[in-house]
Amino acid sequence: MDPIDVYFVLLPGVLLTDFAGPAEALRIANGFGGRFALQHVGPEPRPRTSLGLALDGVAPLPAQLPAGAWLVIPGLSSTVEGLGQAAIRATIDWLRQVWRPDVKLLTICSAALVAASAGLLDDRRCTTHHTLTERLRALAPRARVEDDRVFVIDGGVATSAGVTTGIDLALELIAAEAGPRTALEVARDMVVWLRRDGDAPQLSPFLAHRNHLHPAIHRVQDAISADPSRGWPLAEMARIACVSPRHLARLFREHAGIAPLDYRQQLQLAHVEPLLADAGRSLERIAEAGGFGSARDLRRVWQRQRGTALRRG
Repeated sequence: MDPIDVYFVLLPGVLLTDFAGPAEALRIANGFGGRFALQHVGPEPRPRTSLGLALDGVAPLPAQLPAGAWLVIPGLSSTVEGLGQAAIRATIDWLRQVWRPDVKLLTICSAALVAASAGLLDDRRCTTHHTLTERLRALAPRARVEDDRVFVIDGGVATSAGVTTGIDLALELIAAEAGPRTALEVARDMVVWLRRDGDAPQLSPFLAHRNHLHPAIHRVQDAISADPSRGWPLAEMARIACVSPRHLARLFREHAGIAPLDYRQQLQLAHVEPLLADAGRSLERIAEAGGFGSARDLRRVWQRQRGTALRRG
């Protein structure tokens, strides 16, 4: 298959973390079967970054983009004040001309304001850095701006909260394009959490319900993910989160959108599901391997979580 052309649009004042984080994730993904061809373009040949360093080798903005390309715009150190700069105004005009539905648009942090100025967020769900959400609402009154989100994907347009969440967004898209295993390998290589958008949990329960910013809930999710077959009473989960069991249940629903027991059971089922293909293994043994009390308990949880009866073969 042909590689995916990924154009990073590097503007004056680009935040290096917003650029390097997603770019490195895609580069690393290529070592695990990804097919991303990274290109660097911009309105200036040597844009100066937020740290004062200039970037060399930046190609001019292309007159058109190939079908299926990704367009990534990292955030800027002073987007609100800089929207009037000639280079950014030229980029906004360019976006209006070249973007079309078969090109995926990704904005990191404050770059959502650039996309909004080009009218690309109208009638879409989106997000940005928490200090800029009201500014984004003013620039894109027709958009549905969501607060406290790691990232939001609406069709071919994806926006993120910025800084390290650009990596989260890249991992999400790597999982969608190259598979969740590749995304897991990239996350492990980069030593970061793997989070997923709440609207797309179907690829793997291990990747679902991670699109939030609460570190204590992530600690609990990491612990359960590492050993889903272990008994996880609510009190032990609460101890990991350093809160009361009642408070943990509330936080889980608020931030992860699911009850702690349901989360644990979904991971249990994902853990035992591959074992169901082994005809030589009894359902009782499979249930035991998954941390269920019995085959009857496994069937009951399967029916509750999946909405269908458990069948083998």
